[in-house]
Amino acid sequence: MTQLSTTPAPRLLLASASPRRRELITRLGLEPDLTLAADIDESAADRELPRAYARRMAREKALALREDEAARGMHILGGDTVVSCGHRILPKAEDEATARLCLALLSGRRHRVLSAIALAAPDGSLRERLAETVVRFKPLSAEEIDGYIAGGEWHGKAGGYAIQGSAEGLIAWISGSHSAVVGLPLFETRALLRAAGFAIS
Repeated sequence: MTQLSTTPAPRLLLASASPRRRELITRLGLEPDLTLAADIDESAADRELPRAYARRMAREKALALREDEAARGMHILGGDTVVSCGHRILPKAEDEATARLCLALLSGRRHRVLSAIALAAPDGSLRERLAETVVRFKPLSAEEIDGYIAGGEWHGKAGGYAIQGSAEGLIAWISGSHSAVVGLPLFETRALLRAAGFAIS
């Protein structure tokens, strides 16, 4: 007689308050058991490069919740998305002036979006992945920037834009993962979760 496995299915805590990340992960056919934002200092270290910063943020978000009572026995997925122009890390736009500066800088040129994920397992192990996407905006006129700013999509977004909104109509081309620019690289996330034992087809 074949015995059924008694190993419990792994449970997932998404260490993010982002509705975009939660929506993206459901595209893999997986609903997080719990969503909880990690409270960490997101300041970049002196001379920290964008790739290293993205990896560190994802890692710290996952590890910050390890001792939380609600996270006991769960896998914790942390993620961070960084928009970089050269070696410069662009800020999350919290005001119009910052959004305008970002869009003016990105106008007509390539930039990189670095989307890192880290999965902290109950056994203490940590798996990490990073997706790098190259994006180029068309040259933006003052009227186009004004129009985008008026729509308000930029608020709280890294680099001052949200690719899943009207900004997509201003992007000439993209090389890499679209979902990574939105906030979660699904190819890398799927591989990481499958390696950790999650049932994803």
